[in-house]
Amino acid sequence: MLQGGGALGAYQAGVYEGFAEAGILPDWVTGVSIGAINAALIAGNSVDDRLPRMREFWNRVSSGLPLVPMHVFDSVRLAFNRFSSTASATWGVPGFFRPRVPGPLFALDGTADALSFYDTSPLVDTLNELVDFERLNRREVRFAVGAVNVRSGNSVYFDNHDPDLVIGPEHVLASGALPPGFPPVEIDGEEYWDGGLVSNTPLWYVLDSSPHLHALVAQVDLFSARGELPKNLDEVLERAKDIQYSSKTRFNTTRLKDLEAMRQALYTLLEALPARLRTHPSVKLLEREARPPRLSVVHLINRRFAHSSQSKDYEFSRLTVDALWDAGRSAVRQSLTHPEWRRACRAEPGMHAFDLAL
Repeated sequence: MLQGGGALGAYQAGVYEGFAEAGILPDWVTGVSIGAINAALIAGNSVDDRLPRMREFWNRVSSGLPLVPMHVFDSVRLAFNRFSSTASATWGVPGFFRPRVPGPLFALDGTADALSFYDTSPLVDTLNELVDFERLNRREVRFAVGAVNVRSGNSVYFDNHDPDLVIGPEHVLASGALPPGFPPVEIDGEEYWDGGLVSNTPLWYVLDSSPHLHALVAQVDLFSARGELPKNLDEVLERAKDIQYSSKTRFNTTRLKDLEAMRQALYTLLEALPARLRTHPSVKLLEREARPPRLSVVHLINRRFAHSSQSKDYEFSRLTVDALWDAGRSAVRQSLTHPEWRRACRAEPGMHAFDLAL
């Protein structure tokens, strides 16, 4: 499960590499926004091609500034990051988006140019080059990405297990169409924006569509729900963004535990019913609901860098992309060597949450 978070998505690529080098490959990927792009790079490529395609994507979007050795900028890293994010906002990101000229203030109402600051057509070309949508639609790996209907405000997931749907680049673009930066994407007469406007984590879609799932789930969060008290305005804006887009990670974990407790209580109550009531249709329905999943949710959370700022989600320098990739890979390696990892893999009855890369 891959959160949205712009440039921070390089962390997810590192997470995938960490699992792949351990021989752990997903049979279902879900994502929102940049998570949708990473999900497409996974589901839309063969196992051997996934990492090269992900590396090509992240190298391409981080090529806007010259590659500079990390030690040169150690003392002024925050200033460099701010310059990098300003460059992305001003000139766009290669293979991803470019600024509209002359811009939305000079465009006619209702036109594409009037609805966003950036044009995402470069991303269409990138996706068509790096993602095999024919393979993705063969359902070798289940793929689902979240968006929100602009008119209704309802969350929608485009899932390749829907027999009436053929996934294309437009579905990935819709999942990442965050306003006012990016324009809404039209699909079958409806307009869609970034799914992170409703929920930045696909957890509940997975649970709602497969309530009795038996699985090990890696939830890869790009924003940390927990953080320190800000010391200046930039940190205030960054912390507010973390809270907004972490999608209540800890709340979701607590909710999972509460739901499991309710299932256990319902199961105990049903077991105590007299035999004459066991055949009632309502009891049969409740028995199905009380049947526990076997679900282990392993959290992999991108922790804040000391030199990050409120613009970290659009800071696409190669320096930061590589650091995020390394952090994701390291988090997986740390999780795999944690004493609790074996317990997470046992998939015991019920829902269990693990945070092993602290």
